[in-house]
Amino acid sequence: MDTRGIWLMFWILLLAHCTLQQTSSKKRNGKKDSANSIAIEELKKQINDIIQELNLLKEQQALQTVCLRGTKILGKCFLADPVRKTFHAASDDCIAKGGSLSTPLTGDENDQLYSYVRQSIGPEEQIWLGINDMVTDGQWVDQSGSSVRFKNWETEITLQPDGGRSQNCAILSTTANGKWFDENCRAEKASVCEFNIV
Repeated sequence: MDTRGIWLMFWILLLAHCTLQQTSSKKRNGKKDSANSIAIEELKKQINDIIQELNLLKEQQALQTVCLRGTKILGKCFLADPVRKTFHAASDDCIAKGGSLSTPLTGDENDQLYSYVRQSIGPEEQIWLGINDMVTDGQWVDQSGSSVRFKNWETEITLQPDGGRSQNCAILSTTANGKWFDENCRAEKASVCEFNIV
């Protein structure tokens, strides 16, 4: 059912609901009033169910739009944002869109994210990842506060993370083939938001 059909059905039920309320206020005898109250409650429940279904459809449509504009990787949609921002601004933007900064959970997901960033933003870019060690230096957590299980730090040349207390946010670098580096959270980098697909 398309969005216009849902809205039409919503307005018809709302009109029926209002009509029943007006009718019930005019009739004050016991049996009719009780039957009308039950009917009104049933209509309210149906309207609430339709509203919830409409919200779910809007959410699914938004995810489809994200997936069409971005890419789908292992049960997630990713949407690149080439505008450079601080870690916190990029994170806030992703949250406002209903997602979070990308946080690869496996090597395969990291490789696909790396390829997507090269294609969508550029071959010499860095993006913020949704992980940091702001609370306790050296304890890297995702944006929910859970410890990061998968890590892809660059260790052959620079032995990352090496920034100590001054570099508490993580980036994925396309020039280092998708390896991670720690970075000052106030630096300005591109980002990729991720959205879980239900």
